[in-house]
Amino acid sequence: MISVVIPAKNEAATVAIVVTAIKEQFPEAEIIVVNDGSNDNTGESAYSAGATIINHPYPKGNGASIKSGARAAVGDTIIFMDADGQHDPKDIGSLLTEIDEGYDLVVGARQPGSQASVGRGLANSLYNKLATYMTGHKVEDLTSGFRAVRAEKFKEFLYLLPNGFSYPTTSTMAFFRAGYSVKYVPIHAAQREGKSHIKPLKDGMRFLLIIFKVATLYSPLKLFTPAAALFFLLGLGWYGYTFTVMSRFTNMSALLLTSGFMLFMMGLISEQITTLMYKER
Repeated sequence: MISVVIPAKNEAATVAIVVTAIKEQFPEAEIIVVNDGSNDNTGESAYSAGATIINHPYPKGNGASIKSGARAAVGDTIIFMDADGQHDPKDIGSLLTEIDEGYDLVVGARQPGSQASVGRGLANSLYNKLATYMTGHKVEDLTSGFRAVRAEKFKEFLYLLPNGFSYPTTSTMAFFRAGYSVKYVPIHAAQREGKSHIKPLKDGMRFLLIIFKVATLYSPLKLFTPAAALFFLLGLGWYGYTFTVMSRFTNMSALLLTSGFMLFMMGLISEQITTLMYKER
């Protein structure tokens, strides 16, 4: 049995259409719409279309909705998708095919032209490259919210997931870190209906933090070590220059060398903390 979890906030215009399309493709699927404190009739629209409704008394965030839906889901496989019409229910079958092939997490990777804006596309490209470097595996779409997971394994990481919009990043890196199998399937995401809940200024700063979260969720040393080496080499180079010219060891050399050492130690400590995060609970 599969469960489809759909976080929704003020999506009354589209959520019933999405639920109906899913039921046409998978009549036996459990469809859970998490109404995240909407101030329109999102919950009523989804319920009338045949979905099970979980109501948040106030907006808690996309990640919190994902966690509420995952806890309530009874299926062996959970599909996560948006309520705004971006994700085509017809693509669910492609994700499930890969789950049947033995993968633990299958992500719908948005193809060129599917990004909401040029800036968003560039940011996601940066995230993907960083995640590829950190994991050693090609990451095609780190932030896609359209994904299929084995429920038992996904629920292992609920305590790690943030309440905001970066749950896809956290869950993907957690699966890689745990050694689970991850697969990407190409999809085309349509333009969303209605107004996006992402605010460019506020959420732009938050998305920058994703870069550091990627590192801390996987292997902090892979990020801190190159930075530490750079400072250390700069310190040695400056010391060589000042020793040759002035025959002295300057404060700048001490600062650069100390910074390199401190960065390495921060990475080492972060690595140990990350290891404890993934210790079996």
